[in-house]
Amino acid sequence: MQNPLNESAAAFPVLECIHVAGIVCGVGTAALVNFRLLGVGLRRSSPAQLWRATMPWTLAGLTVAIFSGLLLFSMDPEQYYANPAFRFKTAVLLLAIVFYYTVVRRAAAAGRS
Repeated sequence: MQNPLNESAAAFPVLECIHVAGIVCGVGTAALVNFRLLGVGLRRSSPAQLWRATMPWTLAGLTVAIFSGLLLFSMDPEQYYANPAFRFKTAVLLLAIVFYYTVVRRAAAAGRS
């Protein structure tokens, strides 16, 4: 069965733009919390307040990036899975998500910085 996304010439570039926008939203808001924990910028808010304020945006960006990434992957799964860089990227992404929602979340809740 042929993937309907492969039938459209515009599907890949549109999905790629959506994927990048999701990454920017997710990583950008996560970076705000991380920088605050490091004591750089946004000093008017505590890390816990910043965590609560950015969490919906971080989750939305992560969700958009993952789902658009899965759609991109579905366009040529053999090519992507055979690429060691792709497998490395997905493993590092999984580790980063686990780290962010465990260590960084605890540090932000404790109000360190």
